[in-house]
Formats: sequence, structure tokens, C-alpha cells
Amino acid sequence: MHFAYPPRKSSHPPAYPARGLSRSLSYNQRRQLKIGAIILCSLVFLILVLSRLFSNGVERIQPGTPEVVIVTLIDEENMSKDYIAKVQDNRNEYAARHGYATFFPTVSSYPSINDSPRTWSLVPALRHALTLHPHSTYIFALSPHALIMNPTLNLRTHILAPNRLEKLMLRDKPVVPPDSVIKTFGNLKGDRIDLVLTQDGEGLCPGSFVLKNGEWAQFFLETWFDPLYRSYNFQKAEAHALEHIIQWHPTILTKLALIPQRTLNTYNTDIASRGGADALYQDGDFVVRLVGCDTDAARSCEGEFEAMRVKLGAQKMREGLKGGG
Repeated sequence: MHFAYPPRKSSHPPAYPARGLSRSLSYNQRRQLKIGAIILCSLVFLILVLSRLFSNGVERIQPGTPEVVIVTLIDEENMSKDYIAKVQDNRNEYAARHGYATFFPTVSSYPSINDSPRTWSLVPALRHALTLHPHSTYIFALSPHALIMNPTLNLRTHILAPNRLEKLMLRDKPVVPPDSVIKTFGNLKGDRIDLVLTQDGEGLCPGSFVLKNGEWAQFFLETWFDPLYRSYNFQKAEAHALEHIIQWHPTILTKLALIPQRTLNTYNTDIASRGGADALYQDGDFVVRLVGCDTDAARSCEGEFEAMRVKLGAQKMREGLKGGG
């Protein structure tokens, strides 16, 4: 019996890879993978950072977003419906002219003030406005006992543009007149300002001011509304609390611009302690306030508002005649 021979081995056996070369290739491959992973992670991180930065810029101003929100707190218990309607008409007319928005919260909407004076409701009302309009740039807080008398004035060109604000800012000025040791800074730039206020002969004037929207505004309002300050027996409640936090909180003082009173806050009545004749409204002024009308039993806020409203109507009529001529 014959059996098949096994196949013969080739005379040219395949070359075997060197053990050192195999290990070297594996090491290089692992090293390249690590480098690639590091580069990839770095690119992803950079993209996330850039997208976050650009998305924040887009969120601040979106098409159709009002740049300014006018906030007027309505005390429905002490104002007639007719008076409230006239106040709202004054704000709405001005807002429509410049593409702004209006917000008319009521005192009764904020029961959290507890036993504090009702005027404290202004602060949560402003926080409410920031929540409703997170992308608007400015909040213009204006007392209900006030009128916008020159609706042609745009807030940005009149006050808020950085170059304009730098010209208006009162530098090295006592925060609380006449001789407060705490003074406004002398080297602030207009683009660093988040709070624009005026003062009269008695102190700061929160009846007409501008607040820039953002994280600092939230901090400012939280500080102002601190229960500790509301529990103090400040003579002028939230107004004196405002003076306190501005003087003793450098973080707030560094964002403050005091501007001339006439720019944002004239009066319809000659009150010597609040500026006298220098603070009286003149034709062309932006805002007039009926300061003190709600605390003086001999005065009528509604009656004084109507008198200034008639004056405003006469001014518009004269401007219309000039334009027609």
C-alpha cells in the first residue's frame, strides 16, 4: 500500500516581522491616538466656549426686542381709574414713538413687603420687569406722579449713549448732599455705568432713574430689597435704603452715574429744600415730577397731573403749527 507524500515545504519561507518593529508600530499608533484625542477635545472645548460667547451676545439684543422698558408702579388704592388711564397713556404714547415697551405693575401684586411701607413695592416690580423682558437693555423706572413732557427725546441719545453719559456725569460729587464724605468716582467710563440717577437738595431721587439689565441689576435689586433694610425705620423707606447701599457698597457705587437733575427729574412745584427754582420744569425738559403731591394733604396729584397734561397738549399743538408752517 502506498501513502501520499506530505506537501513539500517551500524553499522561500515568509519573512517573520521583527518583534521590536511590531512593538514599535503599536507604540506609535497609541501615541498618535492620544495626540488625536487631545486635539479633538481641545477643538470641542474651543467651539463650546466660542458658541457660548456668541450666543450671549445674540441673546442680549434680538430683532424686535424693545431696548427700553418703562416701568410705572400703580397704586390702585390711591389712584382713580381715570388718573391711572392718563398715566398709562402718557407712557404708552412715548414708548410707541421710540419702539419701547411699558409695564404697569400694581402695588397689590407684591404682598411680600409685609409691614414695610407700600413704596417698597417698587423694587420687586423692577425685578418682575427684568423677568418679563430679559433681553431688553434698560429699565426706565418712573413714578406714577410724573409726566414725560418731551416725547421727542430718545433715552439713548438724550442720556444713555456712553459718550453722552460721560459728558453728563457729575464726578467727585457727594452722593447725599450737601456734604456726604462718599463721592462719585471721577474716572468712570460711560460704557461701565449700570445705574443712572439724579439728586436734589434732599438726596437721591428714585422717582425717575434708569437701570441697565443684566446680572449686576439682579444683584443691585436683591441688595436693595434685603429684609434687613426693610426692617430699618428709614424716614423715607426705600429712598434712604438706596442712599445707604450706594454709599457703603463699593460694588454699587462703581456702577453709578449721577447726572444733572434737569436731565431726568424736574419738578412742577418750587420746593426750596429740593432745589427751588433751579429744579422747576421748563419747556423742553424731558420729565416733570409732581414731587410730594402724595404726602401733602393740601395738594392733589391728579389735579396737578391734569394741569401738566394740558400744558403738554398745548406744547404739542404749538409744535404742530410750527411744523405746518
